[in-house]
Amino acid sequence: MSQYVFTSESVTEGHPDKICDQVSDAVLDALLAQDPASRVACETVVNTGLCMITGEVTSNAQVDFIHLVRNVIKEIGYSGARAGGFDATSCAVLVALDQQSPDIAQGVNEADDHAGDPLDKVGAGDQGIMFGYACNETPELMPLPISLAHRLSRRLAEVRHNGSLNYLLPDGKTQVSVVYENDKPVAIDTILISTQHTAEVDGISDEQGIRERITEDLWTHVVEPATADLALKPSREGTKYLVNPTGKFVVGGPQGDAGLTGRKIIVDTYGGYARHGGGAFSGKDPTKVDRSAAYAARYVAKALVAAGLAERAEVQLSYAIGVAKPVSILVEAFGTGKVSNAELTNLVQQHFDLRPGAIIETFGLRNLPQQRGGRFYQDTAAYGHFGRPDLNLPWEDVSAKAEALQKS
Repeated sequence: MSQYVFTSESVTEGHPDKICDQVSDAVLDALLAQDPASRVACETVVNTGLCMITGEVTSNAQVDFIHLVRNVIKEIGYSGARAGGFDATSCAVLVALDQQSPDIAQGVNEADDHAGDPLDKVGAGDQGIMFGYACNETPELMPLPISLAHRLSRRLAEVRHNGSLNYLLPDGKTQVSVVYENDKPVAIDTILISTQHTAEVDGISDEQGIRERITEDLWTHVVEPATADLALKPSREGTKYLVNPTGKFVVGGPQGDAGLTGRKIIVDTYGGYARHGGGAFSGKDPTKVDRSAAYAARYVAKALVAAGLAERAEVQLSYAIGVAKPVSILVEAFGTGKVSNAELTNLVQQHFDLRPGAIIETFGLRNLPQQRGGRFYQDTAAYGHFGRPDLNLPWEDVSAKAEALQKS
Protein backbone atom coordinates (compact mmCIF):
# COMPACT_ATOMS: atom_id res chain seq x y z
CA MET A 1 0.00 0.00 0.00
CA SER A 2 1.32 3.42 -0.99
CA GLN A 3 0.72 6.20 1.54
CA TYR A 4 1.71 9.86 1.36
CA VAL A 5 0.60 13.32 2.46
CA PHE A 6 -0.06 16.10 -0.06
CA THR A 7 -0.45 19.76 0.93
CA SER A 8 -1.98 22.79 -0.85
CA GLU A 9 -2.49 26.38 0.25
CA SER A 10 -4.90 29.20 -0.44
CA VAL A 11 -4.91 32.89 0.48
CA THR A 12 -7.71 35.37 1.15
CA GLU A 13 -8.64 38.36 -0.99
CA GLY A 14 -6.74 40.62 1.43
CA HIS A 15 -3.36 38.98 0.81
CA PRO A 16 -1.06 41.56 -0.88
CA ASP A 17 -0.56 39.48 -4.03
CA LYS A 18 -4.30 38.84 -4.29
CA ILE A 19 -5.07 42.55 -3.94
CA CYS A 20 -2.91 42.99 -7.04
CA ASP A 21 -4.63 40.20 -8.97
CA GLN A 22 -8.05 41.69 -8.20
CA VAL A 23 -7.00 45.22 -9.17
CA SER A 24 -5.51 43.95 -12.45
CA ASP A 25 -8.67 42.00 -13.28
CA ALA A 26 -10.91 44.92 -12.27
CA VAL A 27 -9.00 47.01 -14.84
CA LEU A 28 -9.57 44.25 -17.42
CA ASP A 29 -13.29 44.05 -16.59
CA ALA A 30 -13.75 47.82 -16.88
CA LEU A 31 -12.03 47.96 -20.28
CA LEU A 32 -13.76 44.90 -21.77
CA ALA A 33 -17.17 46.05 -20.48
CA GLN A 34 -16.87 49.17 -22.64
CA ASP A 35 -14.77 47.76 -25.48
CA PRO A 36 -14.77 43.94 -25.82
CA ALA A 37 -11.87 44.17 -28.30
CA SER A 38 -9.57 45.77 -25.71
CA ARG A 39 -6.04 44.39 -25.49
CA VAL A 40 -4.91 44.39 -21.88
CA ALA A 41 -1.81 43.34 -19.97
CA CYS A 42 -2.11 45.04 -16.59
CA GLU A 43 0.28 44.47 -13.70
CA THR A 44 -0.22 45.84 -10.18
CA VAL A 45 2.14 46.41 -7.25
CA VAL A 46 1.17 47.36 -3.70
CA ASN A 47 3.20 48.38 -0.68
CA THR A 48 2.56 50.49 2.40
CA GLY A 49 0.46 53.43 1.23
CA LEU A 50 0.97 52.72 -2.47
CA CYS A 51 -0.79 50.99 -5.37
CA MET A 52 0.62 51.22 -8.89
CA ILE A 53 -0.86 49.80 -12.09
CA THR A 54 1.38 49.40 -15.11
CA GLY A 55 1.52 47.46 -18.36
CA GLU A 56 0.07 47.77 -21.86
CA VAL A 57 -3.49 48.66 -22.86
CA THR A 58 -5.02 49.31 -26.28
CA SER A 59 -8.71 50.21 -25.96
CA ASN A 60 -11.41 52.71 -26.89
CA ALA A 61 -12.76 52.56 -23.33
CA GLN A 62 -12.62 55.54 -21.00
CA VAL A 63 -11.94 54.44 -17.41
CA ASP A 64 -11.21 56.38 -14.22
CA PHE A 65 -8.46 54.03 -13.08
CA ILE A 66 -7.75 55.82 -9.80
CA HIS A 67 -11.40 55.60 -8.70
CA LEU A 68 -11.54 51.98 -9.84
CA VAL A 69 -8.44 50.99 -7.85
CA ARG A 70 -9.69 52.67 -4.68
CA ASN A 71 -13.04 50.90 -4.93
CA VAL A 72 -11.39 47.47 -5.23
CA ILE A 73 -9.20 48.12 -2.19
CA LYS A 74 -12.18 49.40 -0.18
CA GLU A 75 -14.33 46.40 -1.13
CA ILE A 76 -11.63 44.01 0.06
CA GLY A 77 -11.73 45.73 3.45
CA TYR A 78 -8.78 48.11 3.59
CA SER A 79 -10.53 51.30 4.64
CA GLY A 80 -10.93 53.48 7.71
CA ALA A 81 -9.41 52.95 11.14
CA ARG A 82 -9.10 49.18 10.62
CA ALA A 83 -7.14 49.53 7.39
CA GLY A 84 -3.82 48.79 9.11
CA GLY A 85 -1.58 51.21 7.25
CA PHE A 86 -3.15 50.68 3.82
CA ASP A 87 -6.28 52.76 3.34
CA ALA A 88 -8.31 52.89 0.12
CA THR A 89 -9.00 56.60 0.55
CA SER A 90 -5.47 57.78 1.39
CA CYS A 91 -3.05 55.44 -0.41
CA ALA A 92 -1.22 56.85 -3.43
CA VAL A 93 -2.48 55.40 -6.74
CA LEU A 94 -0.09 55.60 -9.68
CA VAL A 95 -1.09 54.79 -13.26
CA ALA A 96 1.62 53.92 -15.80
CA LEU A 97 -0.13 52.21 -18.73
CA ASP A 98 1.24 52.18 -22.31
CA GLN A 99 -0.15 50.86 -25.60
CA GLN A 100 0.41 47.28 -26.74
CA SER A 101 3.52 46.78 -28.87
CA PRO A 102 2.64 46.79 -32.60
CA ASP A 103 4.98 43.82 -33.08
CA ILE A 104 2.77 41.75 -30.77
CA ALA A 105 -0.48 43.20 -32.11
CA GLN A 106 0.21 42.22 -35.72
CA GLY A 107 0.53 38.52 -34.84
CA VAL A 108 -2.69 38.53 -32.84
CA ASN A 109 -4.59 40.57 -35.43
CA GLU A 110 -3.73 38.17 -38.26
CA ALA A 111 -2.30 34.74 -37.57
CA ASP A 112 0.59 33.45 -39.64
CA ASP A 113 -1.20 30.16 -40.44
CA HIS A 114 -4.68 31.37 -41.42
CA ALA A 115 -6.46 30.22 -44.56
CA GLY A 116 -9.47 32.51 -44.59
CA ASP A 117 -11.31 30.98 -41.59
CA PRO A 118 -12.10 33.89 -39.23
CA LEU A 119 -11.08 31.80 -36.22
CA ASP A 120 -7.77 31.04 -37.95
CA LYS A 121 -7.01 34.74 -38.14
CA VAL A 122 -6.58 35.20 -34.36
CA GLY A 123 -3.01 34.26 -33.50
CA ALA A 124 -1.79 33.39 -30.02
CA GLY A 125 -0.69 36.48 -28.09
CA ASP A 126 2.53 34.78 -27.03
CA GLN A 127 4.34 31.48 -27.10
CA GLY A 128 4.04 29.23 -24.09
CA ILE A 129 2.80 26.03 -22.47
CA MET A 130 -0.42 25.62 -20.50
CA PHE A 131 -1.73 22.76 -18.39
CA GLY A 132 -5.24 21.76 -17.38
CA TYR A 133 -6.16 19.12 -14.84
CA ALA A 134 -9.15 17.30 -13.39
CA CYS A 135 -9.67 14.33 -11.07
CA ASN A 136 -12.60 12.61 -9.39
CA GLU A 137 -11.67 13.48 -5.78
CA THR A 138 -14.38 16.15 -5.39
CA PRO A 139 -17.77 16.91 -7.00
CA GLU A 140 -16.19 19.82 -8.91
CA LEU A 141 -13.47 17.41 -10.17
CA MET A 142 -10.62 19.21 -8.39
CA PRO A 143 -7.87 17.84 -6.13
CA LEU A 144 -9.09 17.67 -2.52
CA PRO A 145 -6.23 19.64 -0.86
CA ILE A 146 -6.71 22.84 -2.89
CA SER A 147 -10.50 22.46 -2.76
CA LEU A 148 -10.39 22.36 1.04
CA ALA A 149 -7.89 25.22 1.29
CA HIS A 150 -10.15 27.43 -0.86
CA ARG A 151 -13.22 26.49 1.17
CA LEU A 152 -11.47 27.65 4.34
CA SER A 153 -10.21 30.89 2.77
CA ARG A 154 -13.63 31.78 1.37
CA ARG A 155 -15.28 31.08 4.71
CA LEU A 156 -12.61 33.10 6.54
CA ALA A 157 -13.44 36.11 4.37
CA GLU A 158 -17.18 35.51 4.75
CA VAL A 159 -17.17 35.64 8.57
CA ARG A 160 -15.08 38.81 8.39
CA HIS A 161 -17.42 40.53 5.95
CA ASN A 162 -20.63 39.52 7.73
CA GLY A 163 -19.32 40.54 11.14
CA SER A 164 -19.48 37.11 12.78
CA LEU A 165 -15.83 37.53 13.82
CA ASN A 166 -15.44 41.31 13.81
CA TYR A 167 -11.85 41.25 15.00
CA LEU A 168 -10.63 39.66 11.76
CA LEU A 169 -8.74 41.83 9.25
CA PRO A 170 -8.38 41.19 5.49
CA ASP A 171 -5.06 39.33 5.19
CA GLY A 172 -5.06 35.56 5.67
CA LYS A 173 -3.80 32.19 4.45
CA THR A 174 -4.93 28.59 4.74
CA GLN A 175 -3.14 25.30 4.17
CA VAL A 176 -4.48 21.74 4.15
CA SER A 177 -2.56 18.44 4.21
CA VAL A 178 -4.41 15.34 3.03
CA VAL A 179 -3.39 11.71 3.59
CA TYR A 180 -3.54 9.50 0.49
CA GLU A 181 -3.52 5.71 0.29
CA ASN A 182 -3.08 4.21 -3.17
CA ASP A 183 -3.71 7.67 -4.64
CA LYS A 184 -7.08 8.04 -2.84
CA PRO A 185 -7.66 10.65 -0.09
CA VAL A 186 -8.40 8.94 3.22
CA ALA A 187 -7.87 11.55 5.96
CA ILE A 188 -7.21 15.23 6.64
CA ASP A 189 -3.83 15.31 8.36
CA THR A 190 -3.32 19.03 9.09
CA ILE A 191 -5.20 22.32 8.84
CA LEU A 192 -3.25 25.57 9.14
CA ILE A 193 -4.91 29.00 9.24
CA SER A 194 -3.05 32.28 9.57
CA THR A 195 -5.34 35.28 9.85
CA GLN A 196 -4.76 38.96 10.46
CA HIS A 197 -6.58 40.33 13.49
CA THR A 198 -6.94 43.42 15.64
CA ALA A 199 -4.48 44.03 18.47
CA GLU A 200 -7.24 43.38 21.01
CA VAL A 201 -10.01 40.78 20.76
CA ASP A 202 -13.13 41.47 22.85
CA GLY A 203 -11.08 42.86 25.70
CA ILE A 204 -8.35 40.20 25.47
CA SER A 205 -4.94 41.76 24.90
CA ASP A 206 -2.40 39.12 25.90
CA GLU A 207 -0.92 37.15 23.01
CA GLN A 208 -1.72 33.68 24.34
CA GLY A 209 -5.30 34.59 25.20
CA ILE A 210 -5.90 36.10 21.76
CA ARG A 211 -4.48 33.06 20.02
CA GLU A 212 -6.60 30.65 22.07
CA ARG A 213 -9.74 32.66 21.36
CA ILE A 214 -9.06 32.84 17.62
CA THR A 215 -8.24 29.12 17.52
CA GLU A 216 -11.60 28.18 19.03
CA ASP A 217 -13.58 30.71 16.99
CA LEU A 218 -12.09 29.59 13.68
CA TRP A 219 -12.87 25.93 14.34
CA THR A 220 -16.50 26.77 15.11
CA HIS A 221 -17.12 29.49 12.54
CA VAL A 222 -14.76 28.50 9.70
CA VAL A 223 -13.55 24.89 9.74
CA GLU A 224 -16.78 23.14 10.70
CA PRO A 225 -19.13 25.07 8.36
CA ALA A 226 -16.65 24.91 5.45
CA THR A 227 -16.38 21.12 5.65
CA ALA A 228 -19.89 20.20 6.88
CA ASP A 229 -21.04 18.67 3.58
CA LEU A 230 -17.93 16.53 3.01
CA ALA A 231 -17.69 12.79 3.53
CA LEU A 232 -14.09 13.26 4.63
CA LYS A 233 -14.14 15.68 7.56
CA PRO A 234 -11.46 17.01 9.93
CA SER A 235 -11.74 16.29 13.65
CA ARG A 236 -10.19 17.94 16.70
CA GLU A 237 -8.91 14.53 17.78
CA GLY A 238 -7.50 13.25 14.49
CA THR A 239 -6.48 16.40 12.61
CA LYS A 240 -3.53 18.58 13.55
CA TYR A 241 -4.89 22.13 13.81
CA LEU A 242 -2.59 25.15 13.75
CA VAL A 243 -3.65 28.82 13.99
CA ASN A 244 -1.28 31.82 13.72
CA PRO A 245 1.79 29.77 14.64
CA THR A 246 3.96 32.87 15.20
CA GLY A 247 1.62 33.93 18.01
CA LYS A 248 0.01 37.02 16.51
CA PHE A 249 -0.77 38.53 13.12
CA VAL A 250 -1.66 42.21 13.58
CA VAL A 251 0.52 43.82 10.89
CA GLY A 252 -0.57 42.43 7.53
CA GLY A 253 -1.63 43.31 4.02
CA PRO A 254 0.56 45.71 2.04
CA GLN A 255 1.88 47.20 5.27
CA GLY A 256 3.45 43.85 6.11
CA ASP A 257 4.51 42.69 2.64
CA ALA A 258 4.63 44.10 -0.87
CA GLY A 259 2.34 42.45 -3.40
CA LEU A 260 2.56 41.78 -7.13
CA THR A 261 0.17 40.47 -9.78
CA GLY A 262 0.76 36.87 -10.74
CA ARG A 263 2.63 35.60 -7.69
CA LYS A 264 -0.03 33.10 -6.62
CA ILE A 265 -0.32 30.99 -9.78
CA ILE A 266 -0.41 27.70 -7.85
CA VAL A 267 -3.20 28.99 -5.61
CA ASP A 268 -5.00 30.06 -8.80
CA THR A 269 -4.87 26.57 -10.30
CA TYR A 270 -4.45 23.13 -8.70
CA GLY A 271 -2.45 23.73 -5.53
CA GLY A 272 0.67 22.07 -6.95
CA TYR A 273 -1.16 18.79 -7.59
CA ALA A 274 -0.71 19.21 -11.35
CA ARG A 275 1.94 20.87 -13.46
CA HIS A 276 1.82 24.56 -14.33
CA GLY A 277 3.09 26.29 -17.46
CA GLY A 278 4.31 29.32 -15.51
CA GLY A 279 2.04 32.02 -16.93
CA ALA A 280 -0.23 34.06 -14.67
CA PHE A 281 -3.87 34.87 -15.49
CA SER A 282 -4.92 38.16 -13.92
CA GLY A 283 -4.82 41.39 -15.90
CA LYS A 284 -4.62 39.57 -19.27
CA ASP A 285 -7.25 39.81 -22.00
CA PRO A 286 -8.44 36.59 -23.71
CA THR A 287 -5.96 36.80 -26.61
CA LYS A 288 -3.26 35.94 -24.07
CA VAL A 289 -3.14 32.14 -24.15
CA ASP A 290 -1.55 32.09 -20.69
CA ARG A 291 -5.11 32.68 -19.55
CA SER A 292 -7.54 31.53 -22.24
CA ALA A 293 -5.70 28.32 -23.16
CA ALA A 294 -5.28 27.39 -19.48
CA TYR A 295 -9.06 27.70 -19.17
CA ALA A 296 -9.46 25.55 -22.28
CA ALA A 297 -7.03 22.92 -20.96
CA ARG A 298 -9.05 22.67 -17.73
CA TYR A 299 -12.24 22.36 -19.82
CA VAL A 300 -10.75 19.48 -21.82
CA ALA A 301 -9.38 17.66 -18.77
CA LYS A 302 -12.65 18.04 -16.85
CA ALA A 303 -14.67 16.78 -19.81
CA LEU A 304 -12.51 13.66 -20.08
CA VAL A 305 -12.97 12.86 -16.38
CA ALA A 306 -16.68 13.72 -16.40
CA ALA A 307 -17.13 11.38 -19.37
CA GLY A 308 -15.58 8.55 -17.36
CA LEU A 309 -12.65 8.19 -19.76
CA ALA A 310 -10.12 8.69 -16.93
CA GLU A 311 -10.07 9.15 -13.16
CA ARG A 312 -7.32 11.77 -13.52
CA ALA A 313 -6.38 13.74 -16.61
CA GLU A 314 -3.75 16.37 -17.32
CA VAL A 315 -3.77 18.22 -20.63
CA GLN A 316 -0.78 20.15 -22.01
CA LEU A 317 -1.17 22.71 -24.78
CA SER A 318 1.56 24.75 -26.43
CA TYR A 319 1.41 27.76 -28.75
CA ALA A 320 3.61 29.97 -30.92
CA ILE A 321 3.07 33.73 -30.99
CA GLY A 322 1.03 34.78 -34.02
CA VAL A 323 0.02 31.19 -34.87
CA ALA A 324 -3.56 30.01 -34.35
CA LYS A 325 -3.31 26.24 -34.10
CA PRO A 326 -1.63 24.71 -31.02
CA VAL A 327 1.91 23.53 -31.62
CA SER A 328 1.19 20.42 -29.54
CA ILE A 329 -1.55 18.71 -27.54
CA LEU A 330 -0.85 15.98 -24.97
CA VAL A 331 -3.11 14.07 -22.57
CA GLU A 332 -1.71 12.18 -19.55
CA ALA A 333 -4.11 9.97 -17.56
CA PHE A 334 -1.57 8.56 -15.09
CA GLY A 335 -2.64 4.98 -15.74
CA THR A 336 -6.32 5.70 -14.97
CA GLY A 337 -7.56 6.00 -18.57
CA LYS A 338 -10.12 3.65 -20.09
CA VAL A 339 -8.08 3.97 -23.30
CA SER A 340 -4.46 4.89 -23.99
CA ASN A 341 -3.05 8.42 -23.65
CA ALA A 342 -2.60 8.49 -27.43
CA GLU A 343 -6.28 7.64 -27.96
CA LEU A 344 -7.33 10.28 -25.44
CA THR A 345 -5.18 12.84 -27.27
CA ASN A 346 -6.80 11.87 -30.58
CA LEU A 347 -10.26 12.30 -29.03
CA VAL A 348 -9.29 15.80 -27.85
CA GLN A 349 -8.09 16.76 -31.31
CA GLN A 350 -11.39 15.54 -32.80
CA HIS A 351 -13.77 17.14 -30.26
CA PHE A 352 -12.13 20.41 -29.19
CA ASP A 353 -11.14 23.47 -31.22
CA LEU A 354 -8.19 24.90 -29.32
CA ARG A 355 -7.31 27.86 -31.54
CA PRO A 356 -7.33 31.11 -29.49
CA GLY A 357 -10.18 32.57 -31.56
CA ALA A 358 -12.27 29.43 -31.03
CA ILE A 359 -11.57 29.39 -27.28
CA ILE A 360 -12.62 33.05 -27.01
CA GLU A 361 -15.81 32.32 -28.95
CA THR A 362 -16.68 29.08 -27.11
CA PHE A 363 -16.52 30.69 -23.68
CA GLY A 364 -17.56 34.21 -24.73
CA LEU A 365 -14.45 35.53 -22.99
CA ARG A 366 -14.51 39.02 -24.49
CA ASN A 367 -18.16 39.69 -23.64
CA LEU A 368 -18.49 38.20 -20.14
CA PRO A 369 -17.77 41.47 -18.24
CA GLN A 370 -20.38 43.31 -20.31
CA GLN A 371 -22.93 40.53 -19.91
CA ARG A 372 -22.46 40.33 -16.15
CA GLY A 373 -22.85 43.97 -15.20
CA GLY A 374 -19.25 45.05 -15.73
CA ARG A 375 -17.63 42.46 -13.49
CA PHE A 376 -16.45 38.94 -14.24
CA TYR A 377 -12.69 38.40 -14.14
CA GLN A 378 -12.24 40.17 -10.80
CA ASP A 379 -14.30 37.43 -9.15
CA THR A 380 -11.92 34.75 -10.45
CA ALA A 381 -8.88 36.60 -9.08
CA ALA A 382 -9.28 35.24 -5.53
CA TYR A 383 -10.04 31.68 -4.39
CA GLY A 384 -9.07 29.99 -7.65
CA HIS A 385 -10.04 30.03 -11.33
CA PHE A 386 -11.24 26.40 -11.41
CA GLY A 387 -13.81 24.28 -9.61
CA ARG A 388 -15.69 27.31 -8.31
CA PRO A 389 -19.16 26.29 -7.06
CA ASP A 390 -19.86 29.95 -6.22
CA LEU A 391 -19.27 31.26 -9.77
CA ASN A 392 -20.85 30.40 -13.11
CA LEU A 393 -17.67 29.81 -15.13
CA PRO A 394 -18.17 28.70 -18.76
CA TRP A 395 -15.04 26.52 -18.81
CA GLU A 396 -16.44 24.52 -15.87
CA ASP A 397 -19.64 23.50 -17.72
CA VAL A 398 -18.58 20.33 -19.53
CA SER A 399 -21.86 18.41 -19.57
CA ALA A 400 -22.39 18.63 -23.34
CA LYS A 401 -18.77 17.77 -24.16
CA ALA A 402 -18.71 14.88 -21.72
CA GLU A 403 -21.84 13.45 -23.32
CA ALA A 404 -20.33 13.77 -26.80
CA LEU A 405 -17.13 12.06 -25.64
CA GLN A 406 -19.10 9.19 -24.11
CA LYS A 407 -20.80 8.58 -27.48
CA SER A 408 -17.57 8.66 -29.48
